[in-house]
Amino acid sequence: MRTHHIPLTLTVAVAAGLLVLTGCAEVTPAGSKPAALPSTAKPSVAPPSAKPDPDALRAAVGLPPAPKGAARQAYFDGLDAIDRDIVHGKEDKAISRGIDTCSAIKGHPGNRAKQVEQTERRWTSPTHPEGHGAAKAAKILDVAHKNICPSF
Repeated sequence: MRTHHIPLTLTVAVAAGLLVLTGCAEVTPAGSKPAALPSTAKPSVAPPSAKPDPDALRAAVGLPPAPKGAARQAYFDGLDAIDRDIVHGKEDKAISRGIDTCSAIKGHPGNRAKQVEQTERRWTSPTHPEGHGAAKAAKILDVAHKNICPSF
């Protein structure tokens, strides 16, 4: 099963847009007709783009972009060195989980125990549905930190 995370910023923007649109209804007395909009009226909300840039959305909430090139390869090599079952053929999922791991680092600065705990919960696989254990989670945390978010 593949899950997608919708950044909070995008969710809030959509909700705000819906509130603005629903708040624009004009109340008219019973029996009267509402005034027609002029034909030159333009919508106040621009239609959403077909596909937003995930790196731009991550940057908007303070998360790093997906690693590319040599950093991406080093990330996968580091995870495979811990245990080949960590990525288990799901590179996009591993990138998403790595960025999520970076959010744990950012959200709990200096609290290694909490970072490891969240990493262990997040990194599961079909053969390790409860996680890979605290020792491997600590190594996964280090690989993500080094290759995706070294400035955190």
